Amino acid sequence: MGRFLALFNGAADEVGKADLTDQQQAEFLNAWASWAQANEKAIVDPGAPLNAKKLVTAEGVEDFTDALTGYTIVEVDSHDEAVQIFSGHPHLGLFAGNSIAVVECPPPPG
Repeated sequence: MGRFLALFNGAADEVGKADLTDQQQAEFLNAWASWAQANEKAIVDPGAPLNAKKLVTAEGVEDFTDALTGYTIVEVDSHDEAVQIFSGHPHLGLFAGNSIAVVECPPPPG
């Protein structure tokens, strides 16, 4: 089994997000819950939204913004299987340009 991190990238700006109706938001959350239930055996960490962000460098710490909106971690047999799980995720249809990066997380060398 491999472990894979899915990073959700959002294409909408604040205006676009604000334009979602309550019904659209509820439908999206219901679709997400259905997706999670259908893939519950693979999900090891359902993840969370990624909100307030701090960038730490040798020069200090600063606030930053980017397109990352959330994450989920799954364990499956292959990278292709992980990609397949996320290929039908409701996040992809919420806003044009949304994407999901699926990254392999191999165990630490030991």
